[in-house]
Amino acid sequence: MSEASIRSFRASDGYKIHFRHWKSQTPRGIVIALHGIQSHSGWYDASSRAMAEAGFEIYFADRRGSGLNGYQRGHAAHGMRLINDARALAVVARDETRQSGGAGDPLPLIIMGISWGGKIATATAAAFPHEIDALALLSPGLYPRIGPNRWQRFQLKFARRFEITKQDIPIPLRAPELFTDAVDGQQFIANDPLALHTVTSGLLNAGQDLDQLIGERAAAVCCPVLLMLAERDRIIDNAKTRVLVTRFGSSHLTYNCYQNACHTLEFESNRVTFFSDLTEWLTQRGTGGWSR
Repeated sequence: MSEASIRSFRASDGYKIHFRHWKSQTPRGIVIALHGIQSHSGWYDASSRAMAEAGFEIYFADRRGSGLNGYQRGHAAHGMRLINDARALAVVARDETRQSGGAGDPLPLIIMGISWGGKIATATAAAFPHEIDALALLSPGLYPRIGPNRWQRFQLKFARRFEITKQDIPIPLRAPELFTDAVDGQQFIANDPLALHTVTSGLLNAGQDLDQLIGERAAAVCCPVLLMLAERDRIIDNAKTRVLVTRFGSSHLTYNCYQNACHTLEFESNRVTFFSDLTEWLTQRGTGGWSR
Protein backbone atom coordinates (compact mmCIF):
# COMPACT_ATOMS: atom_id res chain seq x y z
CA MET A 1 0.00 0.00 0.00
CA SER A 2 1.26 3.47 -0.89
CA GLU A 3 1.85 5.72 2.13
CA ALA A 4 1.64 9.48 1.77
CA SER A 5 4.59 11.69 2.55
CA ILE A 6 3.88 15.23 3.75
CA ARG A 7 5.89 17.79 1.84
CA SER A 8 5.78 21.49 0.99
CA PHE A 9 6.67 23.97 -1.72
CA ARG A 10 6.79 27.74 -1.99
CA ALA A 11 4.16 29.51 -4.05
CA SER A 12 5.20 32.42 -6.25
CA ASP A 13 4.36 34.89 -3.45
CA GLY A 14 6.50 32.94 -0.95
CA TYR A 15 3.61 31.24 0.88
CA LYS A 16 4.58 27.75 2.11
CA ILE A 17 2.00 25.22 0.92
CA HIS A 18 1.91 21.70 2.33
CA PHE A 19 0.84 18.76 0.23
CA ARG A 20 0.56 15.01 0.50
CA HIS A 21 2.40 12.93 -2.07
CA TRP A 22 1.44 9.35 -2.83
CA LYS A 23 4.16 7.82 -5.01
CA SER A 24 3.62 5.12 -7.61
CA GLN A 25 6.09 2.34 -8.31
CA THR A 26 5.42 2.48 -12.05
CA PRO A 27 3.97 5.93 -12.81
CA ARG A 28 1.92 6.43 -15.94
CA GLY A 29 0.51 9.85 -15.07
CA ILE A 30 0.33 12.71 -12.57
CA VAL A 31 -2.74 13.85 -10.63
CA ILE A 32 -2.82 17.33 -9.11
CA ALA A 33 -5.68 17.12 -6.60
CA LEU A 34 -7.60 20.01 -4.99
CA HIS A 35 -10.02 19.62 -2.06
CA GLY A 36 -13.19 21.36 -0.92
CA ILE A 37 -13.72 24.53 1.08
CA GLN A 38 -13.80 22.84 4.52
CA SER A 39 -11.69 19.72 3.96
CA HIS A 40 -8.02 19.02 3.23
CA SER A 41 -5.92 16.32 1.58
CA GLY A 42 -6.09 14.10 4.66
CA TRP A 43 -9.75 13.33 3.90
CA TYR A 44 -8.82 11.51 0.71
CA ASP A 45 -6.26 8.90 1.71
CA ALA A 46 -8.20 5.88 0.42
CA SER A 47 -8.84 7.21 -3.10
CA SER A 48 -5.32 8.59 -3.33
CA ARG A 49 -3.89 5.19 -2.42
CA ALA A 50 -6.07 3.56 -5.07
CA MET A 51 -4.87 6.00 -7.71
CA ALA A 52 -1.22 5.55 -6.73
CA GLU A 53 -1.55 1.77 -6.88
CA ALA A 54 -3.07 2.15 -10.35
CA GLY A 55 0.09 3.94 -11.51
CA PHE A 56 -0.39 7.63 -10.76
CA GLU A 57 1.74 10.09 -8.84
CA ILE A 58 -0.70 11.93 -6.56
CA TYR A 59 0.19 15.48 -5.53
CA PHE A 60 -2.64 16.59 -3.24
CA ALA A 61 -2.28 20.15 -1.98
CA ASP A 62 -3.83 21.60 1.13
CA ARG A 63 -5.22 24.90 -0.17
CA ARG A 64 -3.46 27.92 1.33
CA GLY A 65 -4.98 28.65 4.73
CA SER A 66 -6.40 25.10 4.97
CA GLY A 67 -5.40 21.77 6.47
CA LEU A 68 -1.74 21.81 7.42
CA ASN A 69 -1.32 25.41 6.26
CA GLY A 70 -1.84 27.47 9.39
CA TYR A 71 -0.82 30.92 8.13
CA GLN A 72 -3.68 33.27 7.13
CA ARG A 73 -6.26 30.63 7.95
CA GLY A 74 -9.15 30.45 5.50
CA HIS A 75 -7.81 33.20 3.27
CA ALA A 76 -6.84 33.81 -0.33
CA ALA A 77 -6.53 37.21 -1.94
CA HIS A 78 -8.11 36.48 -5.33
CA GLY A 79 -8.98 33.71 -7.75
CA MET A 80 -5.81 33.87 -9.83
CA ARG A 81 -3.80 33.32 -6.67
CA LEU A 82 -5.47 29.93 -6.21
CA ILE A 83 -5.00 29.02 -9.87
CA ASN A 84 -1.31 29.87 -9.71
CA ASP A 85 -0.88 27.76 -6.56
CA ALA A 86 -2.22 24.75 -8.47
CA ARG A 87 0.03 25.52 -11.44
CA ALA A 88 3.08 25.84 -9.17
CA LEU A 89 2.45 22.37 -7.71
CA ALA A 90 2.09 21.04 -11.26
CA VAL A 91 5.54 22.43 -12.07
CA VAL A 92 6.98 20.63 -9.02
CA ALA A 93 5.33 17.38 -10.12
CA ARG A 94 6.47 17.72 -13.74
CA ASP A 95 10.05 18.43 -12.69
CA GLU A 96 10.21 15.50 -10.28
CA THR A 97 8.73 12.94 -12.65
CA ARG A 98 10.96 14.14 -15.48
CA GLN A 99 14.07 13.72 -13.31
CA SER A 100 13.06 10.24 -12.13
CA GLY A 101 11.92 9.02 -15.54
CA GLY A 102 14.76 10.31 -17.67
CA ALA A 103 14.25 11.04 -21.36
CA GLY A 104 11.00 10.57 -23.23
CA ASP A 105 7.59 12.16 -23.36
CA PRO A 106 6.35 13.81 -20.13
CA LEU A 107 3.69 11.99 -18.16
CA PRO A 108 0.13 13.20 -18.76
CA LEU A 109 -1.07 15.62 -16.10
CA ILE A 110 -4.62 15.42 -14.77
CA ILE A 111 -6.04 18.10 -12.50
CA MET A 112 -8.73 16.81 -10.13
CA GLY A 113 -11.10 19.09 -8.25
CA ILE A 114 -13.30 17.87 -5.42
CA SER A 115 -16.25 20.00 -4.24
CA TRP A 116 -15.10 23.67 -3.95
CA GLY A 117 -11.76 22.58 -5.42
CA GLY A 118 -13.68 21.92 -8.62
CA LYS A 119 -13.84 25.70 -9.12
CA ILE A 120 -10.05 25.98 -9.02
CA ALA A 121 -9.48 22.93 -11.20
CA THR A 122 -11.99 24.03 -13.86
CA ALA A 123 -10.75 27.62 -13.88
CA THR A 124 -7.17 26.39 -14.27
CA ALA A 125 -8.14 24.19 -17.22
CA ALA A 126 -10.06 27.11 -18.77
CA ALA A 127 -7.35 29.73 -18.27
CA PHE A 128 -4.35 27.53 -19.13
CA PRO A 129 -5.72 24.74 -21.35
CA HIS A 130 -2.34 23.76 -22.80
CA GLU A 131 -0.95 22.96 -19.33
CA ILE A 132 -3.60 20.34 -18.52
CA ASP A 133 -4.09 16.96 -20.20
CA ALA A 134 -7.36 16.01 -18.49
CA LEU A 135 -9.82 17.32 -15.90
CA ALA A 136 -11.59 15.21 -13.24
CA LEU A 137 -14.47 16.79 -11.32
CA LEU A 138 -15.85 14.98 -8.26
CA SER A 139 -19.04 16.56 -6.89
CA PRO A 140 -17.63 19.91 -8.05
CA GLY A 141 -18.82 23.08 -6.35
CA LEU A 142 -19.63 24.89 -9.58
CA TYR A 143 -23.26 25.46 -8.54
CA PRO A 144 -23.77 25.17 -4.77
CA ARG A 145 -27.12 24.52 -3.15
CA ILE A 146 -25.80 26.04 0.07
CA GLY A 147 -24.08 29.42 0.04
CA PRO A 148 -23.86 32.76 1.82
CA ASN A 149 -27.12 34.14 3.21
CA ARG A 150 -28.47 37.57 2.24
CA TRP A 151 -26.51 39.38 4.95
CA GLN A 152 -23.30 37.57 4.02
CA ARG A 153 -23.83 38.38 0.31
CA PHE A 154 -24.16 42.04 1.26
CA GLN A 155 -20.97 41.77 3.31
CA LEU A 156 -19.13 40.25 0.36
CA LYS A 157 -20.20 43.02 -2.01
CA PHE A 158 -19.23 45.62 0.57
CA ALA A 159 -15.89 43.89 1.16
CA ARG A 160 -15.17 43.73 -2.57
CA ARG A 161 -16.00 47.40 -3.07
CA PHE A 162 -13.88 48.62 -0.19
CA GLU A 163 -11.13 45.97 -0.50
CA ILE A 164 -11.86 44.36 2.84
CA THR A 165 -10.25 40.94 2.37
CA LYS A 166 -10.02 39.44 5.85
CA GLN A 167 -13.52 39.65 7.28
CA ASP A 168 -14.27 36.24 8.81
CA ILE A 169 -17.43 34.53 7.54
CA PRO A 170 -18.69 31.14 8.82
CA ILE A 171 -18.81 28.28 6.30
CA PRO A 172 -22.51 27.28 6.03
CA LEU A 173 -21.74 23.56 6.21
CA ARG A 174 -21.95 22.85 9.92
CA ALA A 175 -23.66 19.45 9.79
CA PRO A 176 -21.46 16.46 8.84
CA GLU A 177 -24.66 14.82 7.57
CA LEU A 178 -24.49 17.15 4.56
CA PHE A 179 -21.33 15.36 3.41
CA THR A 180 -22.22 11.71 4.00
CA ASP A 181 -24.75 9.35 5.54
CA ALA A 182 -21.96 7.07 6.76
CA VAL A 183 -21.67 7.34 10.54
CA ASP A 184 -17.91 6.79 10.60
CA GLY A 185 -17.47 9.51 7.97
CA GLN A 186 -19.66 11.89 9.97
CA GLN A 187 -17.60 11.23 13.09
CA PHE A 188 -14.35 11.80 11.18
CA ILE A 189 -15.59 15.16 9.88
CA ALA A 190 -16.99 16.25 13.26
CA ASN A 191 -13.73 15.46 15.06
CA ASP A 192 -11.28 16.69 12.42
CA PRO A 193 -9.06 19.36 14.03
CA LEU A 194 -7.81 20.57 10.64
CA ALA A 195 -11.22 21.24 9.08
CA LEU A 196 -12.08 24.87 8.34
CA HIS A 197 -15.19 26.44 9.85
CA THR A 198 -14.67 30.07 8.85
CA VAL A 199 -13.17 31.66 5.75
CA THR A 200 -12.39 35.22 4.84
CA SER A 201 -14.29 37.56 2.57
CA GLY A 202 -11.19 37.40 0.36
CA LEU A 203 -11.53 33.65 -0.21
CA LEU A 204 -15.26 33.83 -0.96
CA ASN A 205 -14.70 36.68 -3.39
CA ALA A 206 -11.85 34.63 -4.91
CA GLY A 207 -14.47 31.94 -5.50
CA GLN A 208 -16.58 34.48 -7.36
CA ASP A 209 -13.52 35.35 -9.47
CA LEU A 210 -13.26 31.68 -10.42
CA ASP A 211 -16.98 31.46 -11.21
CA GLN A 212 -16.71 34.46 -13.52
CA LEU A 213 -13.67 33.06 -15.31
CA ILE A 214 -15.38 29.70 -15.81
CA GLY A 215 -18.53 31.36 -17.11
CA GLU A 216 -16.57 33.39 -19.63
CA ARG A 217 -14.18 30.65 -20.75
CA ALA A 218 -16.05 27.36 -20.37
CA ALA A 219 -15.52 26.57 -24.06
CA ALA A 220 -11.74 26.72 -23.54
CA VAL A 221 -11.88 23.49 -21.52
CA CYS A 222 -10.98 21.20 -24.42
CA CYS A 223 -9.24 18.34 -22.59
CA PRO A 224 -10.97 15.05 -21.65
CA VAL A 225 -13.30 15.56 -18.69
CA LEU A 226 -14.61 13.19 -16.02
CA LEU A 227 -17.68 14.31 -14.07
CA MET A 228 -18.68 12.27 -11.01
CA LEU A 229 -21.84 13.23 -9.14
CA ALA A 230 -23.67 11.89 -6.09
CA GLU A 231 -27.40 11.32 -6.63
CA ARG A 232 -28.31 12.56 -3.13
CA ASP A 233 -25.95 15.52 -3.01
CA ARG A 234 -27.29 18.20 -0.65
CA ILE A 235 -24.39 20.61 -1.19
CA ILE A 236 -24.24 21.10 -4.97
CA ASP A 237 -26.87 21.35 -7.70
CA ASN A 238 -26.29 18.38 -9.99
CA ALA A 239 -28.61 19.52 -12.77
CA LYS A 240 -27.04 22.97 -13.15
CA THR A 241 -23.58 21.42 -12.92
CA ARG A 242 -24.32 19.07 -15.83
CA VAL A 243 -25.62 21.94 -17.95
CA LEU A 244 -22.46 23.95 -17.32
CA VAL A 245 -20.19 21.03 -18.21
CA THR A 246 -21.98 20.65 -21.57
CA ARG A 247 -20.64 24.12 -22.39
CA PHE A 248 -17.06 22.86 -22.18
CA GLY A 249 -15.22 22.51 -25.47
CA SER A 250 -14.20 18.94 -24.67
CA SER A 251 -15.15 16.18 -27.10
CA HIS A 252 -14.41 13.52 -24.44
CA LEU A 253 -16.83 13.76 -21.51
CA THR A 254 -17.34 10.82 -19.15
CA TYR A 255 -20.24 11.10 -16.72
CA ASN A 256 -21.04 8.93 -13.70
CA CYS A 257 -23.76 9.49 -11.11
CA TYR A 258 -23.78 7.27 -8.01
CA GLN A 259 -27.19 6.23 -6.75
CA ASN A 260 -27.99 6.83 -3.08
CA ALA A 261 -24.59 8.48 -2.60
CA CYS A 262 -24.03 11.77 -0.76
CA HIS A 263 -21.63 14.59 -1.52
CA THR A 264 -18.30 13.18 -0.35
CA LEU A 265 -17.95 9.96 -2.33
CA GLU A 266 -14.81 9.12 -0.34
CA PHE A 267 -16.94 8.25 2.71
CA GLU A 268 -19.79 6.41 0.99
CA SER A 269 -20.53 2.69 1.32
CA ASN A 270 -20.11 2.16 -2.44
CA ARG A 271 -16.78 3.93 -2.59
CA VAL A 272 -15.02 0.86 -4.04
CA THR A 273 -17.11 1.31 -7.19
CA PHE A 274 -16.21 4.99 -7.26
CA PHE A 275 -12.50 4.19 -6.85
CA SER A 276 -12.68 1.61 -9.63
CA ASP A 277 -14.38 4.01 -12.05
CA LEU A 278 -11.92 6.76 -11.24
CA THR A 279 -8.81 4.62 -11.70
CA GLU A 280 -10.19 3.09 -14.91
CA TRP A 281 -10.72 6.56 -16.38
CA LEU A 282 -7.26 7.68 -15.27
CA THR A 283 -5.70 4.57 -16.78
CA GLN A 284 -7.29 5.36 -20.13
CA ARG A 285 -5.83 8.85 -19.91
CA GLY A 286 -2.45 7.60 -18.75
CA THR A 287 -2.11 5.20 -21.65
CA GLY A 288 -2.84 7.92 -24.19
CA GLY A 289 -6.28 6.56 -24.98
CA TRP A 290 -7.73 9.94 -25.90
CA SER A 291 -6.72 12.94 -27.93
CA ARG A 292 -8.07 16.43 -27.47
